[in-house]
Amino acid sequence: MMPNDPTPKISFSSARRLRIGFDVALRTALVLAIVLMANFISARFSHRFYLSSNTRLRLSPHTLNVLQSITNHITVTLYYDQSDEMFSTIKALLNEYHLADPNISVQVVDYVRNPADAQKIKEQYKLDAAVDRDLVIFDNNGNFKIAPGDALTEVKIVATGKKEDDGKLDFRRKPVAFNGEMMFTTLLLAVTNPKPFKAYYLVGDHEPSITDNTSDMGYFKFATAIAQSDIIIQPLSLTGSGNIPDDCNLLIFAGAYGQLPPLEIQKIDQYLSQGGRLFALFNEYSIKEPTGLEPVLQHWGVNIGTDRVQDLPNAVSANGQDIVVSSFVKHPVVNPLMGSRLFLILPRPVSKVNFENPSPDTPQVDELAYTGPQATLSAAPGDPPQTYPLMAAVEQKPVPGVSNPRGLTRIVVVGDSFAFGNKCIDSVDNRDFIGYAVNWLLDETQMIGGIGPKPVTEYTLVMTRQQHIAARWLLLGALPGGVLLLGGLVWLARRK
Repeated sequence: MMPNDPTPKISFSSARRLRIGFDVALRTALVLAIVLMANFISARFSHRFYLSSNTRLRLSPHTLNVLQSITNHITVTLYYDQSDEMFSTIKALLNEYHLADPNISVQVVDYVRNPADAQKIKEQYKLDAAVDRDLVIFDNNGNFKIAPGDALTEVKIVATGKKEDDGKLDFRRKPVAFNGEMMFTTLLLAVTNPKPFKAYYLVGDHEPSITDNTSDMGYFKFATAIAQSDIIIQPLSLTGSGNIPDDCNLLIFAGAYGQLPPLEIQKIDQYLSQGGRLFALFNEYSIKEPTGLEPVLQHWGVNIGTDRVQDLPNAVSANGQDIVVSSFVKHPVVNPLMGSRLFLILPRPVSKVNFENPSPDTPQVDELAYTGPQATLSAAPGDPPQTYPLMAAVEQKPVPGVSNPRGLTRIVVVGDSFAFGNKCIDSVDNRDFIGYAVNWLLDETQMIGGIGPKPVTEYTLVMTRQQHIAARWLLLGALPGGVLLLGGLVWLARRK
């Protein structure tokens, strides 16, 4: 063969092919190892990390406690149009419930795309085809409750800035708060608890109304917070022949002022002596117009001060009419608040009565929350500053051989009622405190907690015409062109 004759060159020697094969096998093994380790970690460890506001669907402690108590299998049917703007949020939240408790299974039935499956759901739950749409159905072996989609999101009407064909401004419904977790956990309790508790709210003594959802001082949101723990709350008048019903699990006395009729005081006193549960919230109005319930509570070891407390270092307003409370003792009512805060308005001191010679059946009284050390009383600003208690819990000790018809008495007394009205109940952890107090009073400590509405944040990207053009060229020209250029450079390098 002539030296200049073309001779076919071997592209890959045996050694090079062996190295390439080994490299491919090693890389494949590494990828498989990473996949296996990722699956192992995800199956073994369920802790999740929330890195942005868009992924912050963390379940509240109250919901997690409820899920821990559920042993039955619950089927949740998301009967929804998947094109709805809130569908993905609702579905993501329900997935969190399933991840926290595998007994919760979730199925999606899109009544627009899957009419056959939708018809089965309509027949199973007796739905009205024309009216019942966008529903979340919780089913515990035939005991079911339904959450309407319209109630899951609070909206307000806002202008879009555009005009319709007739020249009128265009408006849309903007989501501002999401009540999904609050409603879903309530329904879970409803389908798993055979007999809900009953709470009676005393009326007729200037107290705020639990049906008032418009005024700042209304107690509609307070009643909603009570109902979250599967508690039926209804008004009760003790005037005339009215008595505290036998099925009363909790009596609520909130924000009343002015002298109660002696017979009403007597009925409350008798209820407590029989092992009743009382949630009492006082305010500044009843300093000048006492209710008459104060001596009854003093008998149980709680003294309600006749002045209001100021704590300027821990106030938000310049006039010191509010207090941000962050000092709590160890007690089931406030243990979940450690590291959190409450917001109180014009609170009165609520302290423990120190009996000189307590008897064996003297109730256990614990002061729950305190001001800072620089607090003073409004009517005595010249007195040395000190720490004042603002709420207390009472628990009757069991006495051998003695049993009460209603069990052992429990009482929670708070020196403020204003902070739990419609305007302020969602301040810091006020709503949660309602759940903690009520569930301790009912001896449902595994349910202790509270859930509030979650704000819905919208992000709007505003771009000028030039920015639109630049973005279009970047997405349609620069990025694909960059990939092609890189591919061309690699091809040229390999040819050489």
